[in-house]
Amino acid sequence: MRNEIVDKFEMLEEFISNLRDLQQLSLEEIAEDYVLRGAVERYLQISLECMLDIGEMIISMERIKRPDTYTEVFRILGENGVIPEAFATKIEPFAGFRNLLIHMYAKVDLDRLYGNLQNGVEDMELFLEYIARYLTEKEG
Repeated sequence: MRNEIVDKFEMLEEFISNLRDLQQLSLEEIAEDYVLRGAVERYLQISLECMLDIGEMIISMERIKRPDTYTEVFRILGENGVIPEAFATKIEPFAGFRNLLIHMYAKVDLDRLYGNLQNGVEDMELFLEYIARYLTEKEG
C-alpha cells in the first residue's frame, strides 16, 4: 500500500508542476483558448483525484473510519492527525470542486476555475508536505 501512496504522491507532484506553469496564464488567456482551459480543468481534476486517492489509501492502511463521501476523506484525515484539522476544513471544498469538474463540467465557472488555479495549488503542495511528514513519522 505504501508504494501505491508514493506513486500517487509522485504523480501529484508532477501535476502540481504543470499547474504551476499554467498559473502564469491570465484569466483572459484561459477564457480565449479552449485548449488551455481544458488543460487547467484536467490538471486540477486529476490533482484533486490524487489527493483523494492518497487520503483513501491512508485511511485504508490505518484501518480508520471509512468515508461515505469524498468530502469526508479530508475530514477523517484531519480528525485522525494525518493532516491538521484546520487544514482539512480548509481543503474540504476541493472534493466538491472535483465533483463539479467531473460531473458538471459544462457549468464550471471560469472565475472559480481560475481562482482554484491561482489559490489551490499552494494547498495541494501543503497537503503533500503533511502527507510526507506523516509517512516519515510512521516509519520512524
